Amino acid sequence: MYLQDMSTRAERLYIYFIHLTRRLSTRQTMMLLAVVIGVLAGLGTYFFEVLLFAIKNGLTRWFPKESAHFLFLVYPSIGIIFATLFVKYIVRDNISEGVTRVLYAMSKRNSIIVRHNCWTSIVGGATTIGFGGSVGPEAPIVLTGAALGSNVARLARLNYKNTTLLLCCGAGAALAAIFKAPITGVVFVLEILMLDITAGSVIPLLIASITATTMAFMLRGFDPIIAVTLQPADAFELWQIPLFILLGILCGLMSWYFTSMNSRVGAFFKTLDSQYKRWIWGGAILGILIFIFPPLYGEGYEGFLSLMHGNAEQLFDSSLFYRFREIDWVVIIFVIATMFFKVIAMASTNAAGGVGGTFAPSLFVGAFTGAALALICNALATWFPNLFGWEVSVASFTLVGMAGVMAGVMNAPLTSIFLIAELSNGYGLFIPLMITACISFAMGYYLDPDSIYTKQLRQKGELLTHNKDQSVFVFLRLKDLMEDDFVRINRSMTLGDLVKIISSGHRNIFPVLDDAGKLLGVVQLDDLREDMFKSENYTNSIAHYMIQPPDIILEHENIQSILPKFEDKHTWMLPVVDKRGHYLGFISKSQILNAYREQLVKIQQ
Repeated sequence: MYLQDMSTRAERLYIYFIHLTRRLSTRQTMMLLAVVIGVLAGLGTYFFEVLLFAIKNGLTRWFPKESAHFLFLVYPSIGIIFATLFVKYIVRDNISEGVTRVLYAMSKRNSIIVRHNCWTSIVGGATTIGFGGSVGPEAPIVLTGAALGSNVARLARLNYKNTTLLLCCGAGAALAAIFKAPITGVVFVLEILMLDITAGSVIPLLIASITATTMAFMLRGFDPIIAVTLQPADAFELWQIPLFILLGILCGLMSWYFTSMNSRVGAFFKTLDSQYKRWIWGGAILGILIFIFPPLYGEGYEGFLSLMHGNAEQLFDSSLFYRFREIDWVVIIFVIATMFFKVIAMASTNAAGGVGGTFAPSLFVGAFTGAALALICNALATWFPNLFGWEVSVASFTLVGMAGVMAGVMNAPLTSIFLIAELSNGYGLFIPLMITACISFAMGYYLDPDSIYTKQLRQKGELLTHNKDQSVFVFLRLKDLMEDDFVRINRSMTLGDLVKIISSGHRNIFPVLDDAGKLLGVVQLDDLREDMFKSENYTNSIAHYMIQPPDIILEHENIQSILPKFEDKHTWMLPVVDKRGHYLGFISKSQILNAYREQLVKIQQ
C-alpha cells in the first residue's frame, strides 16, 4: 500500500513537472533543468566520495608505515573481480571509459544514456579504486552526471539538441563538483565534449556547474581538493622560463608515453582469451607494482599532495624502501619509477575489468614529472652549488606538471590550466601553466593528434568535432542510405532476358550475381543501347556486357571513408557488399549529399 501511494505521488509530481515546463519558454526550461541537474550531480558526487572513502579507509588505515604489507598484493585483484562481476551480472553493460562513452552517446545514441549509469558507475568505480585500482574517479562520475542530464531530458521530453545540452550540463556539473571547480567544469565541456559556444548553451552549463559546486561546498566544506597554499618562495620568476619550457617538453613526451602505453597494455589484455586470465594478469601486475610502489594505490592524490607539501618521504610509507626515504637520489629514482609505472598500473586496471578513468592518472603522472624535474634541479644545486644555482619550488613545478601532462593526454590545454588554477588558487602560476600546457599539447598533438578519449571513436568514424562538416557525417549511417531496389540478374541470362526486365524497370544499372549471391560485376544501360534494339543480338550472354564497378563499399564503412572513393573514381554510384562479397545494394553520392544537407539543417535547428 505504501509503495503504491509513493508511486501515485511520483506520477502526480511528474505530470505537474511536465505542465510546468510547458508554461515556460525553452530558455527558462533549460535553466530550471540545469539547476535540477546541478543538484543531482552534486549529490551523486558526494555519495561517490563517501563510498570511496569508506572502502579505502577501511582497508588501509591500519597498515604500518615502516614496512610493506602483503595485502597490497591481494586487494587490487579482489577489487577488479568484484567490479567485473558487478558489471557482468548486475549492470550487464559496459560502463568503463566514461568520457569516451559520453562522446559515443552524443554521436551515435542521440545523447541517450541508459538509466543504470546514474548509479552503476559510482558503485563500480568506488569498488575498483577503493581496493587499489590505479585509476581515477572522474570518468565514472562524469558518466554519472551525463546520465543524470540525459535522463532528466528524456523525462522532460526534450529534442536531441536540448538533450545533448543537458547531458553536457550533467558532465560538467559532476566534474565541477568533484574538484569544486566550476570554471573547469564549463571549459571541460566546451573543450573535450565539444559543445558549441552560444549563449543558449553556456548559460545552462554555467548554472549547472555553479549549482553542483555549491552542493559540494555545502556537503564537503570549502577546503580545496589540493590543500596547498603557495608561499612567496613558490612564486614564478622570469629566470625559470627555460625550466618550464623543458618541463613542457618532458610533459609532451610523457603524454605520448601515457597514451601509447595505455594502448599497448590494452592490446595485450585483448589477446587473453578468458576473463580469468585477465584477472590473473591484472591482479598480478597491479598487486606487485603497488606492493613495491604504494603511491600507486587508488587514484594517488595523497602521493602528489605529499610532494607539494615538501614531504617526499611520505611516499615511502608502507614501502619496502622506507628506510631510504631521506636519501635524495633514492627519492628521485623512486619518483621517476612511480611516474612510469603509474601508466602501466592504470592500463592494467581498466583492461582487466576495473571501472575507472584516466583523468586522475594523468594528473598523477604530471605531478610526478614536475616534481622529478624540481627535485633534480634542487639536488644539483645542493651537490654542485658553484655550477647550478637552480633551486626551485617543488610545489610550483608539481602543479604545472599536472597541467602539462593533462593537456597532452586529453588535448585540452585550457581545461588543464583552469583546473590547476582553481584547485590550488595558484593564479600566480598562469604564465608557467600556459607555457608548459601549450608546449605539451603541441608535442602530444604532433606525436598523436587524438586524445586518449577520442582515438577509438575517430578510427570508427563516431567522433563529434567542432568541424561541422565532419560532425554531420558522424550521424549518417551507411545502412540507412543504401538503396536495395535494383533488379538482380544472373550471369547465365541473355540480353533478351534483360530487355524484358528493362521494359518494366526504373534503374539504369544492374548487379550481376552468382548463385550464392556474390557480386560478379555490373551491367549499365548505356552499354546496352546499341544492341538492345537489334533482336539478332538477344542471344548474347550478359557476361558480354558485364564490367567491374570502379570500386566497392564494405557494409561497415563510415561515410567519411566513402566520399573519397566517389571523387577518386569519378562515379556517382557504387555497390555495397559484406565482408564475404555478397551483394547488399548500392550507395549513391547524391543520396549522401541529400542526407548531409538534411542532417545539417536538423543540427542547426
